[in-house]
Amino acid sequence: MAVRDSKDPDGPKLAFGASAWRAFAERIKADAHDLP
Repeated sequence: MAVRDSKDPDGPKLAFGASAWRAFAERIKADAHDLP
């Protein structure tokens, strides 16, 4: 999974493996992160 800032399409990108992205998404769904 590649992630970037949509307001800066030529800017840097972050790349995550499938398992890391899945774990991150599951933690967000479980409300396990404090998001601003």
